[in-house]
Amino acid sequence: MKQIKTFFLVMSLLGLISCQDAVTIADTNVEFEKLNWSYSEKIRIPVKIEATDISYNLYLNLRHSAAYKYSNIFIIIHITGPDGKKFSERREFKLALADGEWLGSGSGNMYSYQINFKENYKFPVKGTYIFELEQNMRDNPLDHVSDAGIRVEKAL
Repeated sequence: MKQIKTFFLVMSLLGLISCQDAVTIADTNVEFEKLNWSYSEKIRIPVKIEATDISYNLYLNLRHSAAYKYSNIFIIIHITGPDGKKFSERREFKLALADGEWLGSGSGNMYSYQINFKENYKFPVKGTYIFELEQNMRDNPLDHVSDAGIRVEKAL
């Protein structure tokens, strides 16, 4: 009986270990209160990078409701390295086709996106990087945005 219990314990542990995603380094979203993203509400996400000899893919995570009134979104992405060096860029992300069809995956009234903004990127030094996202649209606050965030994964 003891051998059977040990066998099931070992198999359970192996099952849990095999479920872990070895590619994903970070996948974090921040939810906005009342579906409004204000200029002053910058999302700040720390990501620990252990290896500088491999490439990473960086993604914007975004969710909005069907009532979002634009086909795009402008976001300023700030990346501050462990050495204090800061890199910023303003990016436009396309969210809908010209006919109004959303490009994101839909679930009820919400649409989700995971949009690549850096492919095969190599971080220059090891340590914790701070990703900061700020919306850069004309509307303040920007209505009908549920949450936004960052996904960092090892490039395969």
